Amino acid sequence: MKVLGLMSGTSADGVDAVLADFRGSAAHPRWRILSSAATPYPVELRQRLIRAGQGEPLPAAAWLELAEAVSDAQAEAARRCDPEGQAQLIGCHGQTVWHRPPTAERQGASWQLLLAPRLAQRLSCPVVHDFRAADLALGGQGAPLVPATDAALLGSTGGWRALLNLGGIANLTLLPPAAGPERLAAVRGWDCGPANTLLDLACQRFSGGQKGFDAGGAWAATGQVQQELVEHWLSEAYFQQAPPKSTGRELFGGDDLERRLRDLEEVAPGHSPADALASLTALTAACVAQDLRRGPLPVELLVAGGGTRNTTLMGELRRRCRGVRVRPLAELGIADDQREALAFALLAWWHQRRHRGSLPSVTGARQAAVLGLRADPTL
Repeated sequence: MKVLGLMSGTSADGVDAVLADFRGSAAHPRWRILSSAATPYPVELRQRLIRAGQGEPLPAAAWLELAEAVSDAQAEAARRCDPEGQAQLIGCHGQTVWHRPPTAERQGASWQLLLAPRLAQRLSCPVVHDFRAADLALGGQGAPLVPATDAALLGSTGGWRALLNLGGIANLTLLPPAAGPERLAAVRGWDCGPANTLLDLACQRFSGGQKGFDAGGAWAATGQVQQELVEHWLSEAYFQQAPPKSTGRELFGGDDLERRLRDLEEVAPGHSPADALASLTALTAACVAQDLRRGPLPVELLVAGGGTRNTTLMGELRRRCRGVRVRPLAELGIADDQREALAFALLAWWHQRRHRGSLPSVTGARQAAVLGLRADPTL
């Protein structure tokens, strides 16, 4: 079955699309990527989404217009990836604008902005969406959802295998080895902390809006890491919290950046923007390395997402994750901007097959569930 996956992450920089063909068993599908495309959001739309994702109050009319704009951007991304309309089904994550993990007192909730019937009608194709809701209703985090698809698409190797996505947030998957006493261990996964959220906001702040991100990590490469401050940051509650855990721009957004810049001014008065970017880059690598040290230690770390193009960040990862082979996921045939879109194509196919797509070992839900809701076009 040909399925189109659409994904826009916490960075809100655009939509990644993958058209894939899935066959065989649901648990261990045969799959092939047919085409892919990355479509940036218009600058004004991205800015509106980032402000909304950090709690800016909006009237109802503005929320409606934002949902329409996101849905139309998803449709445009789908057409670029699949201009001939080969897809028989679409899996669309939508744009997260607020994520509230569960607590002991309160069930979690998560809002992915999308008008799914509008998208289905525009593309004349069924759309599976709202993938987090079922897991949240069962007491789970609702995220991350990609570890289940990692296990199905990539499988195991000679030891524990880790996959890291460096999008707006850094999140990990740990896959058990193919053989030995741990081969039946559960798949693990969680959000480690910030990746590009703080870096992009800092770059925009320091450049007066002229730069949306630190291309290649070149700016950070000229700065000095304040290692003692990075270690202090690592002692914060979220970084010390045991999985299951998930987070987003609600925690690691503009207010958090300003707090960290105040911390930096206290320990290094008169620091340069490059020093701040260097220290924030080091924080991302350090929180991943700290999580990996808690075990089981993987034999390799496969990295995907926009952060793979940040040479300084990748260098920090290799330096801090000694003993682990760090390499791009692209070496296994899944490009940086394909992994999560491919995952939501698979989750949509699982929905069609009524295959449970969530992992309680990752999200903490009471049980696994079939994920997503389906919107059909009126033909």
